[in-house]
Amino acid sequence: MNRKDLTLQLCLALGAALLFIPFLGKVHLFDWDEINFAESAREMIASGDYQTVRIFFEPFWEKPPLFIWLQVLALKLFGINEFAARFPNAICGILTLLVLYNLGKKLYNPKFGLIWAFAYCSSILPFFYFKSGIIDPWFNLFIFLGVYFWVQAMDTESALRKYRNAILSAAAIGLAMLTKGPVSVLVFGLVVAALFLFNGLRIGLNWKQLSTFILTLLIVGGFWFILMALSGNFEIIQDFIVYQVRLFKTQDAGHGGFPLYHFIILLFGVFPASVFSILGHKYVGERDLRKVMHLAMISLLWIVLLLFSIVKTKIVHYSSLTYFPITYLASYSVYQLLEGKFRFRGWLKVMLAITGSVPALLITALPVFGMYRLKLIERGIITHPFTAGNLQANPEWPLLYSLVGLLLLAGVWVAAYGFKKDLHRKFHTLLITSLAFIFLSITLFTPGAERISQKAAIDFIKEKAREDVYIHSFYKSYAVLFYSNRGIPDDKRAFSTQWLTSKEIDKDAYFVMRIDKKAEILNRYPNIEVLYEKNGYVFAVNHAHNQEIIAP
Repeated sequence: MNRKDLTLQLCLALGAALLFIPFLGKVHLFDWDEINFAESAREMIASGDYQTVRIFFEPFWEKPPLFIWLQVLALKLFGINEFAARFPNAICGILTLLVLYNLGKKLYNPKFGLIWAFAYCSSILPFFYFKSGIIDPWFNLFIFLGVYFWVQAMDTESALRKYRNAILSAAAIGLAMLTKGPVSVLVFGLVVAALFLFNGLRIGLNWKQLSTFILTLLIVGGFWFILMALSGNFEIIQDFIVYQVRLFKTQDAGHGGFPLYHFIILLFGVFPASVFSILGHKYVGERDLRKVMHLAMISLLWIVLLLFSIVKTKIVHYSSLTYFPITYLASYSVYQLLEGKFRFRGWLKVMLAITGSVPALLITALPVFGMYRLKLIERGIITHPFTAGNLQANPEWPLLYSLVGLLLLAGVWVAAYGFKKDLHRKFHTLLITSLAFIFLSITLFTPGAERISQKAAIDFIKEKAREDVYIHSFYKSYAVLFYSNRGIPDDKRAFSTQWLTSKEIDKDAYFVMRIDKKAEILNRYPNIEVLYEKNGYVFAVNHAHNQEIIAP
């Protein structure tokens, strides 16, 4: 690495830090996933048991511990707060851009590496996830690296490099297993199978190299499972595997969707890379490492898309692994456009303009919606009690915020139809406006979205956490756990709805419920009384009747 390249990478890392680190703690963590993982990290610290992932201070078998360990380090460094919970993904964002630059430079040249890094960070959802506290950014990075090093192992003639790349590939997939579980092996295995077919039924590694891969994968990926087995926690391992199988068979947690759900999410959510990735499916060049990598990225994209279209649970981040192949294919098409090997055709301009206009117009309309939201309720357009209650909160989106959406709208149309044939100016315009749009949208609109969706409930929980009381929610939420910041309870009944609503409690119990469930809950639990309602939530209390009165 020469001095110029080192300076470039330092600037790239600094730029990424300025994009991903500021305002991480500006809003509360969002239910479910953000608070779920942060709470598991908090409970690790509170219990002193860093081997077992827990929720409600009971073993939580849905996720392995690697990401939770990263959050534990951040929580110990910055305290129990939102900034710390999201900080690991900001670091992942910095590392990801550096990885993409260096891999792109190795495949083609520094120009391609920069295009790939900028294509990733200037696309909507990839940027957004680095500002979040969910597992997927690290999980996706590990799987991507596993695929990349496998391609390297297949293509090289050097036996030593084959062993090295096989070990790196296995280690990366093993880390992915420790992050989110065996689905990583399934996805990786399907990509390897696709490359096996494309490679004329040749795997590219001999049995010794393949054995080295498998052994490394078992050691790294099985590290936590071995620890659990040595501790006698076989039931947690069994429950973990059963849960992973259930995800493929059932619609989990009410997150259903139509079969093309992920296609639509990726088209608009990974804009502008998603549009250019369509053109990037075409490959021009010799059959070499570049072509194998190209086939690997196309395979990874379509395997993930088809796999999670089959899965009945539909959640946005299930297809987030495709951000790597989408941005790779987009970078390839932009690179070839700039090199004059592809043409900026009319269909590409139309798709760019239409696809980019959708998120731009949505953000432009949000301040208008905020101004007239109450009129929509008054006229009976919004009738669902909980939604109508949420919208009583003022998101505080001034009309000036619409300029954020108009900025992207202008940038998209100029990139599509402006500057005639000056492609460099087109792409620079699209890059700058996309980055500004994403950063400003997250910074300006997320606090208002939180005011509407959950802030009233979390403020109540934090207020009551200062008192020696029980706090409970009548809907699935981890906010009560994280924002009450309690240690291991002396009595497990502290999590029991039946006991907390009885007359036997030893101290006051406070409750949060959704307004659309209010009548049902009050009818079922007559001991609780309503305190007040706010923004779609109802807050109630069950006073303790059997507390001992200590004479002065």
